[in-house]
Amino acid sequence: MIMKNNIEINVEVTYLSDQSDIINKQYAYAYTITITNQGDVGAQLRTRRWLIQDESGQTEEVIGEGVIGQQPHLSPGESFQYSSGAIINTETGTMKGSYGMISDLGHRFDADIPEFTLSEPRTLH
Repeated sequence: MIMKNNIEINVEVTYLSDQSDIINKQYAYAYTITITNQGDVGAQLRTRRWLIQDESGQTEEVIGEGVIGQQPHLSPGESFQYSSGAIINTETGTMKGSYGMISDLGHRFDADIPEFTLSEPRTLH
C-alpha cells in the first residue's frame, strides 16, 4: 500500500493600512495560512522557504525553521492555522514558497505554497 502525502494550503491576505507608510513606500500585509493534512500519514512541518516579490521585481527570500516558532505535527485530517506578515515597497506584490515536511514514515517532502497576491482591496465606483 502506498501512503500519500497531501498537504493543502489556504491563504487569506489582509492589507494593514494602519501599519503601512505610503510616503516611505512601506506597504504592510498580514496573511493567515491554514495547512491541512489531506494525506494518509502524519507529517511535521520542519522548515519554510518564502519568495516575496514586489511589483518592481525585487525579490526577498526568507528561509527558516518552522513557522511562528513552531514545528507543528499534522495527523491525517488535522489542520494548523497561523498568521504572519510581510512589508513590501510597492502597493502590490506576490508571495509563494514551500514548507519542508517530514512524514511519520521518515520521508522528507516539500509542500508547495501556491503563489498569492499582496494587494490593497480596491473600491469600485
